[in-house]
This record gives sequence, C-alpha cells and structure tokens, in this order.
Amino acid sequence: MGIVVKQTSKNIITISIALLIGAINTLYFYPEFLRDKYYGLVVFLLATSNLLQPLMSLGAQHTIIKFYSSFKDKVSRDSFLSSIIFIPLIIIIPVCFLVTQVHDLIGDFLSMQNPIIESYVWVIFLVAFSTSYFEVFYAWSRVQFKSVFGNILKEVYPRISVFVLLVLVSFQIIEKENFVWWLTGLYFLRLLIMILYSFSLYKPKFSFTLPENFKEIVSYSIYILLAGSAASLLIDIDKYMIPQKEAISQTAYYAVAVFIATVVEIPGRAMFQIVNPMVAKAINDNNFENLKDLYQRSSCNLLIICGFFFLLINLNINSFYELMNNQFYADAIMVVMIISFAKLIQMSFGCGPAILATSTFYKITLPFSISMAISVYFLNDYLIDLYGINGAAISTLIVLIFFTVLKVLYISYKLKIQPYNYNTIKIVGVILSIFYGFSFFQFDLHPLIDIGIKSILITIVYTSLVYFLKLSKTINKTIESRFK
Repeated sequence: MGIVVKQTSKNIITISIALLIGAINTLYFYPEFLRDKYYGLVVFLLATSNLLQPLMSLGAQHTIIKFYSSFKDKVSRDSFLSSIIFIPLIIIIPVCFLVTQVHDLIGDFLSMQNPIIESYVWVIFLVAFSTSYFEVFYAWSRVQFKSVFGNILKEVYPRISVFVLLVLVSFQIIEKENFVWWLTGLYFLRLLIMILYSFSLYKPKFSFTLPENFKEIVSYSIYILLAGSAASLLIDIDKYMIPQKEAISQTAYYAVAVFIATVVEIPGRAMFQIVNPMVAKAINDNNFENLKDLYQRSSCNLLIICGFFFLLINLNINSFYELMNNQFYADAIMVVMIISFAKLIQMSFGCGPAILATSTFYKITLPFSISMAISVYFLNDYLIDLYGINGAAISTLIVLIFFTVLKVLYISYKLKIQPYNYNTIKIVGVILSIFYGFSFFQFDLHPLIDIGIKSILITIVYTSLVYFLKLSKTINKTIESRFK
C-alpha cells in the first residue's frame, strides 16, 4: 500500500488546493463578477458537456485501465495503445457532423426556458471533445502508476483558468459574454499538455496492427460507454433539469451547495487515481487475496477520512455561508447536508466501482447505470416540483443509498468479498457521536474564527478517537510516521 499512500497523499493535497481555488471562484468570484445569470449559464454548459463526455470518449479511458496490464510485452502494448486512441473518433466525427447540420434545432430545444443558452451550443461539444481525450491520455499515465501530474491538470488547472478569467472579467479585459469561449480554449491547451506528458512516460511505436482481443476491447468500450453515459446522468442531470423547472439562478445556488458537499469525496478522488489500475492488475493476475485487501482497506480508510471531511463541512456550514455576500445561496444549506451524506455512503464502497468495471462481470455496470439514471430522472421530475433544489438532492441520496447496497451485495455474491466489517460500525459511531456532540457548540464570533476554532477541536477529537480505537492500521501508521 506504500505507493497508494504516497500518491493518494499527493493527490489529496492537489485536490485540496484545487478545491480552495474553486471555493474562491464559486463562493465569491462567480457570483460577484458573472452574476447569477451567467454563472448559471456556465454551470449548465459544463454540466451538459459532462453528460456528453462519456459518449465522446467511447469509454476508452476505462478500456486502457482494464486491459493495459493484461499485455505482457511492448509489441502488444504498443498495438493496444495505437488502436485505443482512435476509438473516440468513431463517435466524435459523426457527432460533430450532426451538430453542424442541426445546430439551430439543438439550440432551440436547449434554450426553451432560458434563451441565453442558444448562442453557446458549440461550447458544450467542444468542451466534451477536449475532456474526452484528456481522460484518455490521463488514463495512459495512470497505468504507468503516475497519477499526480495528471491530477494537477484535472483538478487544479481548470480552477486556476477560471480564477484568471474571472479576474480578467472583473477588470473588464474580457467580456463576461465571452468568458466560456476563453475557458473552452484553455481546456484544449490542457489536453495538449496532457498528451505531451503521457508520451514522455510511454511513447509507443505506432502501428495499424490490431490486438488479438480487439473485439473484446471494442465490446468492453461500448458497454462502458453506455454505462458511463448513464452514470454521468446521475452527476449532472440535476443541473440540467433545474433550469427546465426553475429560474436559472437556482442552478447557481445548487451548484455552490454541491461544490461544498463534494469536498467529502476528495480522498476518494485522490485514491482512485492510483487504486483503480491496481485493482485491474489484481484481477488480470487473478490475485484475489490482493483484491480483497484493496477492497476492505479502501472502504475503511475512505470512510474514516471522508467522514472527517463530512464533519468539517456540515458543522461549519452556517458560518461558511455567512462569508458569502449573497444571502440567497444560504437557502441551499440542506442541499449540502443531503449531498455530502450521499457522497459519504458512496465513498464507503471503496474500490467497489473499479471491481465492477474491470472484472469479468463488467457488463452488470450497464443495467446498474441505466437503472440509476432512470431512477434519478423520475425522482428529480417529481421531487424538484415539490421541494425545488432540495428535491434534486434528495433524489441523488435515495438513488445512491439503494444502488450502493445493491452493488455491495452483487460483488459479495460473485466474489465472496465485501468491504465492511466490525470496524465500519465503530467508524460510523464515531462520526455520529462527533456530529451530534458538536452540533450544540455555537460561538458568536466572526465566521472565519468560528470555523477555525471548531475545525481544530473536531480534528483533535476525531483523530484521537480514530487512533486510540485502532480503526485503521494504515492511518495509524501514517499518524505515527508523521509524529516521528
């Protein structure tokens, strides 16, 4: 687990820096310089491009992670990588042709509720193209067990780009109407940097020879494409549906709340960059003892670390919103609680999603993803009408709880392994005890001071309980090494 701890630690730092920059953008710069209307527009465009991204990539990034370690010599690896980078073009070329032909129809459909969207239709497809190929080459570096630089480009680069562009908007150097076009150009620059870095790690000798298992590779890519497309609906369908039912400014309020809540999954996002290729390797090598160890350790460690983030967020949320200039954003406090709880449950599944995606029974990911997408769509359609943006959050929570349980049971049935043990109950008990205990602590101080004091107290109490109750050997060793 040494490489996991080292790269996960670096990735957590990277993502934390990215979230800090993102917080400045989301909580102050976006509302202050773009205002609700254009901020909601940016959220909608990026969310819609994220819905399209799995289709554009054709699942190539997941295919690289699953199959790369199964090729044992350079010739077969070169043949595999040579073929895989052209797979997304099968979808990208027809999609671009279609958009060119029916651009106006697409614009009319997307802008029925908010006409401002019509002028920016191409942004959706251009961003989807650049992020698709970025993920492909990021996977290229991850299978070399090099995830840190790509993670910086994935997490920090876009937020710094947004920060710089918002500063330029504030000085009226660029118009806010052109903000998204500048951002699109910077996404393509990021793609170029990722390509050059990936080739510096491993440059194949390109050939037109197809791998022997090319049919299996294509079949897997198609399944993952369909599963990924459906799964992405769960992430961004709410941001797409809210503007169809509410004022587009509500999308901005919801996006800020979701941004805050997703801090909970920082450790998971950091760990999965390096753990997922290791899971694929364990499966390709039939090393199920190692797989079981990865599964249980990732679940335990993520529940502990993500639980810590959950507590910091929700016990400081009122003070957090007091720092914002716009009081309307505070209406989404319940969204933060609901989504962060949903993310905590999702993270407790550990590397389960990687097991499902890279095992011999990977085809089950498709019905799971489709079922989740359909469920969240109909729940959103019903609950947004009843509870507004809170309804969208409740939909996500219901779907994540139900399907996480279902996936745990399925892996247990197939591989006779499961992520939870007695320590899981103790970890949940610690999280709940601290949450309810600190809920009664109220300091009538400046919000920043209040956040600082409460965070220090939570950190001391939580870390002490985790260490002395010996909830995780990995975390205890890490704490001891830091003190030494």
